[in-house]
Amino acid sequence: MSDQKIFGARVAALRKERKLSQKDLGAELGRSESWVSQVERGVLPVDRLSTLQTLADALEVSVLDLRSDAAEPPEDGPAEPGSDLDSIRLALTGYPGIATLLEDSAPADERPIDELREHVDRLWELAHASAFSEIGEELVTLIPMLERRVRRSAATDAEHEVLAQVYQVTAAVLARQDEADAAWVASDRAIAAAGRSGQPLEVVAGTFRLAHTFLRVQRPEQAEYAASEAIRALQPKLDDGSLSTEGKSLYGALQLVRAVISSREGDRTATHRWLDQARAVAGDVGPGRSDFGTEFGPANVEIHAVTASVDLGDAGMALDLAEQIDTSELSAERRSRLLLDKARAYTQRRQVGEAVAALLEAEELAPEQIRAHPLARQAIRDLMQISRRTPVDLQELAHRATVA
Repeated sequence: MSDQKIFGARVAALRKERKLSQKDLGAELGRSESWVSQVERGVLPVDRLSTLQTLADALEVSVLDLRSDAAEPPEDGPAEPGSDLDSIRLALTGYPGIATLLEDSAPADERPIDELREHVDRLWELAHASAFSEIGEELVTLIPMLERRVRRSAATDAEHEVLAQVYQVTAAVLARQDEADAAWVASDRAIAAAGRSGQPLEVVAGTFRLAHTFLRVQRPEQAEYAASEAIRALQPKLDDGSLSTEGKSLYGALQLVRAVISSREGDRTATHRWLDQARAVAGDVGPGRSDFGTEFGPANVEIHAVTASVDLGDAGMALDLAEQIDTSELSAERRSRLLLDKARAYTQRRQVGEAVAALLEAEELAPEQIRAHPLARQAIRDLMQISRRTPVDLQELAHRATVA
């Protein structure tokens, strides 16, 4: 076991001795539950003396008890890497462009716009790979840089468009990590930047991210409203045949949002209505695309059909559908999500071995997602409850996911 993982296990043990949840400890530290989780899993290093001291104080131990090699860390050394979600939250805090507004001439990044677009494509690749730590390091520098750049008098529509896309990626990453309040801020900023870009579909894409954020904060009415309003705006162009392929991807992805809402509410009729509408559009869009980072296409529609079947309690149907999906052109995140839903279906059928195998395969594809996803954690808890003797693989997975 690496020193970082040993340290994380030590933090977890001390936290449990104090009978604190990760959320409780995060609150004492002024950090998020996700930050605590990443530290305990050995994902996020804690090297600065000030942070170690604050953590030791919260756990009611000395710094040396917490980490024996921390006697003289370089206090003036470089800051901890911005790989945790708190760093992204800080990048969103306040008004990133305020310094530019107060200065007559502020320096701005001058990279060509095509290079910035390639950077955004790279961010989506990281997001689809669920490489959240790596993408966090990119966003904490890119967001303020772009905010400064678009506040120059000569800022172009293309620059506003790139900023909107960066905020869309940020919203997607934060929502997947259950940082819904920060995802809400990022979604709203994506819509605002898109409105200045002169690209209506970018506004719709931001609205799609906002709808997902509303789902995360358990506000299905607002998610439904956001999705439905965007669909109504796109519908005339779809009906007259003038909607672009990119627009169709957004239209279909928004129908999938409605399907998720309906399945969670137990409305089978509405769920299948929205899925059928998404299927019809997916046939036109075709496979292998990821317009606006949605990965919308035939396979993704069927993954949502599997998710909906599990939500509706139709485990057998979910497993049958899952076997028919060709995921060869989908990202690690989407393939991992399908395996998570298979695990949930197996759990409903009390097939512990199959469920654990699916979770482990999903973790191998996208470890950061599975170890932090609320549905994965719930599946682990359910499996531990129904197992007569908890399998070693499941115990180890529960430890990595910090499931108490």
